Amino acid sequence: MPFTDLTLDDLRTYRPDLPEPADLDAFWSTTIAQARSAGSGYDLTPAATPITELVIEDLAFPGFGGEPVRAWVTRPRTDAALPAVVEYVGYGGGRGLPGERLQWAAAGFVHVLMDTRGQGSAHGTGGDTPDPHGSGPAMPGFMTRGVLDPETYYYRRVFTDGVRLVDAVRELPFVDASRVAVTGGSQGGGIAIAVASLVRDLRGAMPDVPFLCDFPRAVALTPRNPFTEITQFLGVHRDLSDQVFRTLSYFDGAVLARRVTVPSLFSVALMDDIVLPSTVFAAYNRLAAEDREIVVYAYNGHEGGQAHQWVRQVAWLRDRL
Repeated sequence: MPFTDLTLDDLRTYRPDLPEPADLDAFWSTTIAQARSAGSGYDLTPAATPITELVIEDLAFPGFGGEPVRAWVTRPRTDAALPAVVEYVGYGGGRGLPGERLQWAAAGFVHVLMDTRGQGSAHGTGGDTPDPHGSGPAMPGFMTRGVLDPETYYYRRVFTDGVRLVDAVRELPFVDASRVAVTGGSQGGGIAIAVASLVRDLRGAMPDVPFLCDFPRAVALTPRNPFTEITQFLGVHRDLSDQVFRTLSYFDGAVLARRVTVPSLFSVALMDDIVLPSTVFAAYNRLAAEDREIVVYAYNGHEGGQAHQWVRQVAWLRDRL
């Protein structure tokens, strides 16, 4: 597989001039306020699992519009209040089965894995959260659902779910509310950037090969799905490009990154043809965070660093706790 983008030197200075809606902050502050007023609290029940050495629980919390969203909570058996890592999953996946992801809990953290509404059937072992919202004409997939208006766009609901999960996690009695970080790979990384831009007092953000950044470049140049869902949509709806890109500007990780002030550890892969490296650097280079680092995997594709990156994340996060 060849390198897919700019040279590394060019990537490190790549700062696209992206359009930013004048009402971006008002849009998100209103959205989050409405979600918080629509529901509160959480429900936590033991999960059915053969695992005995860790506690695994099924968390239900109110997301966008107060609608129920599910997550798995996996944690050490202790009464102490622990730091928490909230994780968001990749495109098309769901939270899977309880006990599939044990690493963070085994390392001494409370791990909370959010189900992505409406997803969970493209790979992995499934999801459990519906998305009870319709859409106008859209491509198969999630990238163009409601894309003609920021109010109806699919990721408005998903990003809001991500923020509301942090709210719920901070209420859990076994979590130290002052020590919560967010992470995720691909789509999960894009959600983590969005949440970190909207929740300013997190302890850290750790997006891996993050998706949903620099939409204009990604749509024009990425050769593989999911960005090509937008390309195909615009190939049919030829007169809607301005409207579509206006909507996407409210959700672009490279725009929202300017509001990320928390310590941030990114990763990027230079042979990635699903998330082009330039789109990752577009977000990383615009971070407001002074404490930031990006790990470059030169000879990897969209899989990125995998367990190597997780080991880095643990050491990096412990240094900041």
